[in-house]
Amino acid sequence: MLERLFQLKAHNTNVRTEILAGVTTFLTMAYILFVNPSILGETGMDKGAVFVATCLAAAFGSAVMGLIANYPIALAPGMGLNAFFTYTVVMGMGHTWQVALGAVFLSACLFFLLSIFKIREWIINSIPLELRSAIAAGIGLFLALIALQNAGIVAANPATMVGLGDLGSPAALLAILGFFLIIGMEALRITGAVLISILVVTGLSILLGVSEFGGLVSMPPSLAPTFMQLDIAGALDVGLISVIFAFLFVDLFDNSGTLIAVAKKAGLMRKDGHLPKMGRALIADSTAALGGSLLGTSTTTSYIESAAGVSAGGRTGLTAIVVAILFLFALFFAPLAGSVPAFATAPALLFVAVLMASGMAEIEWSDITVAAPVVVTALAMPLTYSIATGIAFGFITWVAAKTLAGRFRELNGMLVALAIFCVIKLALF
Repeated sequence: MLERLFQLKAHNTNVRTEILAGVTTFLTMAYILFVNPSILGETGMDKGAVFVATCLAAAFGSAVMGLIANYPIALAPGMGLNAFFTYTVVMGMGHTWQVALGAVFLSACLFFLLSIFKIREWIINSIPLELRSAIAAGIGLFLALIALQNAGIVAANPATMVGLGDLGSPAALLAILGFFLIIGMEALRITGAVLISILVVTGLSILLGVSEFGGLVSMPPSLAPTFMQLDIAGALDVGLISVIFAFLFVDLFDNSGTLIAVAKKAGLMRKDGHLPKMGRALIADSTAALGGSLLGTSTTTSYIESAAGVSAGGRTGLTAIVVAILFLFALFFAPLAGSVPAFATAPALLFVAVLMASGMAEIEWSDITVAAPVVVTALAMPLTYSIATGIAFGFITWVAAKTLAGRFRELNGMLVALAIFCVIKLALF
C-alpha cells in the first residue's frame, strides 16, 4: 500500500528512511507547539485550545501535502504570520482575534483560487526578488524585536522609545543562555536544537523557581474556545483589506520559496527548473491554511525545516505523513506546553529571525533604487510593528525610486497598481 501511495522505489527510498526523515523534520519544527500558543495567547485566545489547534493544523496540513503532492514537506502555523496576527492585527489595530481568524480564512481562500487558476506565477514574477527578500528580512527583524521584548532584554524608554532592559533578571539571563545553546547546537548540526533549547531553559526556570511546572502529559484540552470562532463578516471591513493581502503575499512568497528550496535539496526539481506537482503542493498548502483558520490558529504554511528531513533521506510524502502522526501524538503534551514561559521561546524567535534576515545577502546594494526600498521595507516592519505597513512602504518606495531615476520601464503594471493601492490605504485608513 505504501509503495502504491508514495512510489518509494521510484524515489530510491524505503519505509525506514522515510520514518527517520519524518522524525528528524518533526524534531526541528516541534518548537512551534510551544511558541504558537505563547504568541496567540496574548490576544486573549485560550492557550490550551491554541495548542490543540496547532497540533491538528500541522497534522492536517502535513498529511494533505503528503497525500496530494507526495512531497516530503511538513506544514504548521507559520512564524512571522502568528506575530503579525497578534501584535499588528489584534493588539496594534484593535481588532478581535475572531476577526483576525476571519482575515486568515479569506487570505487562504484567495490563495486557493490563485493556485487553482495558476495566477501564482504571474504574481510572484511581478514582485522583484529583492523586494521579496526584503519582506522576509523585515519579518525576521520584527520577530527579533518581539523576542528581545519577551526576554526583557529590550524595554520601553520614554526618551528613546526603546532601551536596554534588566540584563540581570532571570528571564533575560535564561533567554540569552537559550539563544547561545541554539547557536552552538546548530553549528554542531545537532537535530532539534531549537526544541532542546526551549526544554532546557524551561527546565532551569522551573528548578530555579522562576516559573511553575504544570505537568507533562494529560488528555488534550478542549478545542471549543477557538473552533469555528472566526468572524468572516468582520474581516471584510475595508480597513482590513491590506491585512488580508499581507497574509496572502507573505504566505505566497514563503510557500513558493520553501517548496523550491526543499525540492532542490531532495532532487525533485527537473533540469529545466520546473517543479512537478507545484500546483498540487500549493493547493495542499492553501487547504491547510483554510483548515487552520477554522480550528483556531494563524496561517498554516510549509516549513523550511523540512530540509532537515530531506537531508536524512526523505524523498516522498511518507515523510510528511510521519510528521503528521507525531503532531497527533503531541496532543497529549499540553501541560508541558503550558509550562513554557515566554522567555524560553524568545531564543527560538531570535534564531528564526537570524535565518530570515539572511536573504539580505542577495541584494544588489550598489543600486540605490534597489537598496533604498529594501532598507525601508525591512526597517518599517519592526519600527511600525506591522508586516502590512512594511510591505506597503516597500512597494511605494520601489515604484517611486525607479520612477524618479527615469527607470519606469523596469516596473510592471501590477507593481504600480499595488503601490497606488498602498498609498490610498495609508492615506484613508
